[in-house]
Amino acid sequence: MGLVGELLALPLAPARGTLWVLRQVVAEAERQYYDPSAIRAELARLTELLEAGEIGEAEFDRREDELLTRLGYGARRGAAPEAAPRTASQDGPGTAPEENRTATR
Repeated sequence: MGLVGELLALPLAPARGTLWVLRQVVAEAERQYYDPSAIRAELARLTELLEAGEIGEAEFDRREDELLTRLGYGARRGAAPEAAPRTASQDGPGTAPEENRTATR
């Protein structure tokens, strides 16, 4: 970009710095929100609330579904490609996973 480009972009520096900070905050919030150990602790607390009679079965089921969805989504976000193989339903209609394509050729 050069010196001239840097000088022209200088008035935008505070905005770029603010955006960087916001991205860092969002990344940390997502990391904590999808942390498997935190979700498991919430599930344990939810079970305790149900056993103590503080919440009903319907409320327990609703909140448990939310936590399990978060746990599954967080696992998919952080999984390595080889740890989460694709299925035919993920590839889309009319396609098969790669290992099936090579076996039929």
